[in-house]
Amino acid sequence: MLAAALRTSPPRSSRLAIILSTSRRPLATESVVGGQDPVPPPPLLSQQSSSNPSSSSSSSSSSASNSPNTNAKPRSYPHPHPRPAPSASSSSTSSLYIQSHRHPDGRKANSHLPRLPPTFGRNQLLPVADSTRALLESIVAKFNAPIRYAFAYGSGVFEQDGYLSTKDGMTTATGKAPMVDFMFAVTHPEHFHYMNMQQYPAHYPLHARVFGSSYIAKVEDLGPGVWFNAFVPMNGVVIKYGVTSVDNLCNDLLNWRTLYLAGRMHKPLRIIKDDARVRLTQQVNLTSAVRAALLTLPDSFSETQLFETIAGISYTGDPRMVLPAENRGKIGNIVRKQGGQFKELYQRLVVGLPGTHWPMHRREIQQDTSARARSYHLRKLPQGLRVRVQQRFVREKGLTEELAKEDENAYWMKLAGDEELLRKVVMEEMSRIVRGPATVQSLKGIVTAGVGKSLKYSSAKIGKWWKSS
Repeated sequence: MLAAALRTSPPRSSRLAIILSTSRRPLATESVVGGQDPVPPPPLLSQQSSSNPSSSSSSSSSSASNSPNTNAKPRSYPHPHPRPAPSASSSSTSSLYIQSHRHPDGRKANSHLPRLPPTFGRNQLLPVADSTRALLESIVAKFNAPIRYAFAYGSGVFEQDGYLSTKDGMTTATGKAPMVDFMFAVTHPEHFHYMNMQQYPAHYPLHARVFGSSYIAKVEDLGPGVWFNAFVPMNGVVIKYGVTSVDNLCNDLLNWRTLYLAGRMHKPLRIIKDDARVRLTQQVNLTSAVRAALLTLPDSFSETQLFETIAGISYTGDPRMVLPAENRGKIGNIVRKQGGQFKELYQRLVVGLPGTHWPMHRREIQQDTSARARSYHLRKLPQGLRVRVQQRFVREKGLTEELAKEDENAYWMKLAGDEELLRKVVMEEMSRIVRGPATVQSLKGIVTAGVGKSLKYSSAKIGKWWKSS
């Protein structure tokens, strides 16, 4: 028998070749080349438990900890929901395959989601002077607390009429540098404020430091959902920075819930930390601003009229424009000096809409003002404005949504049929959206900045109003 076994076994060299060939099977972490299929991922926990009943008790506890929370607060994602990319540093197979997620109702979500192309939203990336860019980036880099999205805006970043330019790109008025304004969008505001107070306690008023980060987060949620720290000296300039959550920011950009953040982002800004979700919702916000402006403009108008209409959305209804608390000519001051930035933001969006004509080399814009064209813009307005407009037409013309159930196109055509009434309603409802949150935020300034800084900030605003008058 031993002799027969030796005759049937392969020679030693063949056995060595077999061992080497089987030991060179590709690992899960190796790249697949030459058209070979990758190693399949490990089975899901549910598959493991069904195939191996003895491990059902151990796998059920781990799967329960990973199950989605059906009571979680809904997030303001545009469709589809963006998902984080898998970690490239992980050597396990889970780093190569995005695990499947399930919706609260049990439906399986797509694990292979599209990503934004590199050129998407390039109109948002406005250039600034190298010295200004370096200053802004160095300021944001000083914060240890995590920031997902950050931008700078205002006269400290982009030149405005009524200010004097300096050699370093910043602007001054009467020899005094303006405050540089920042906005930080974070994942968890309470966590951010906790860490930020540890690093920069002087940025917060005394009562905020006493009550702690949970108190700050609750005050932040009031009104438009922003907490401001003002008159903060940093890197040789004085800054003011607001803190909000990414969810709150995207909700306002998509729905115009308060227009406090969305309105600020209608104007030129410098992105310092980018985020794909915010960039996508910001592009929707800019397009919504164009649609709303077109509904209030005639069939032929100049690019300056368009820019002033868009820039004025966030100031319409703001109580500071009525009280002696803001420069009355601020909108014109912004547009006159920032026309190039406005054109970069909006021209490609305008010409991409049906019924508009804006040659690159001309300043005049034409649009189709027929009821059909206006109804196209009206039905695509953000929900916060569109619902208000519909409710106004119910009160003034009795156009209920029952008509939309019968004939949706006829319903929107009737809403857009009266051009003058539609223009009036859109402008008034935008003003109403802005008025409440802007008033709450102005009153919150006493709490967030403290009495001393609030008086200092108010006196500076009154000074600008007095000069503009």
